[in-house]
Amino acid sequence: MDANDEGSTTGPGPDAPDHAMPDRVSPDHAGPDHTAPDPAVPGGDLPDSAATDPEIPGSRRSSPDGGAPGGAVPDPGAPGRDARMPFPDLSTADDAGPDEPAPPDRDDEEGLAGRDDEPRPAGLAALSLRYQVAAAFTLAVVAVAACVHLGMVFLHVAPSNTVTKQHGSAIDEWIYPEFEQNWKLFAPNPLQQNIGVQVRALVRSADGTSGETGWYDLSALDGRAIDGNPLPSHTQQNELRRAWDFYVGTHDAENRPAGLRGDLSERYLRRIAVLRLDREHAGGTGAAVERVQFRSRTTDVQPPRWSDEKVSGRPVVRELPWWPVPATDRAGGLTEASAR
Repeated sequence: MDANDEGSTTGPGPDAPDHAMPDRVSPDHAGPDHTAPDPAVPGGDLPDSAATDPEIPGSRRSSPDGGAPGGAVPDPGAPGRDARMPFPDLSTADDAGPDEPAPPDRDDEEGLAGRDDEPRPAGLAALSLRYQVAAAFTLAVVAVAACVHLGMVFLHVAPSNTVTKQHGSAIDEWIYPEFEQNWKLFAPNPLQQNIGVQVRALVRSADGTSGETGWYDLSALDGRAIDGNPLPSHTQQNELRRAWDFYVGTHDAENRPAGLRGDLSERYLRRIAVLRLDREHAGGTGAAVERVQFRSRTTDVQPPRWSDEKVSGRPVVRELPWWPVPATDRAGGLTEASAR
């Protein structure tokens, strides 16, 4: 046995030259670049790659057991250096780490929801331009035809007037036989006259003298009160007109009453006259109305210039007799409500 093989773990092999063997270094004096020989390797021989591969300056040679290059002690804090190093404790890590996606913005969600819920066009708006034009034209034709038909039926059932007299044949051709009507929509004799109710009075003044006033046009006074008034009262519009209609309907052409309602209509009309004369200060301050007289002035409504209808332009006057005014009907104790 060769003396070099006894008691040496780092000695050179039999064929190794002297200059290739590393200097023997004590384990206690090994520096950072010198490692103690592995006792598990017989003879302390280095791996073939370490013995044959030349060391490149500036590079580190990996250790055979996967440790740090050049025999350096691995850094426990460097990840990936040792497969057996413990994993870091994740219990104290932030739940929303850098790899966790951020929650979506609420405004973005509402914007997306709004776009999804946006209503789609409906009806004619959903059609193309060509079909929209066709539909609009059809609706216009139907609307015009409906208006013409309603106008023809209106003129057919209406009382005789200037339009029906001039275009009666055209109206009949449209109505008969499919749309014939056998009922009347309007009054048989609509009002085609202007009736003005006037009154005058015999008054006694405060000094005891009597005198007769001129004619007061009560209808014209009501008309002036209504003109320009957006909310005229019922009294201004209907009181005098209905009182006169009531009188005419209960009296004959000779002004004789027909039944008990005739006398009632006279008293109603007389009280209205006393109230209106007192309001106009007829006869001056302090004068008392003793007698009243009514008359009506009726004129026909003139037809339009393009009409061939002829009416008389002369007014028709109807004058009633004088009526005495009792003390109970004097204006001192009379109101609009009691006059009715």
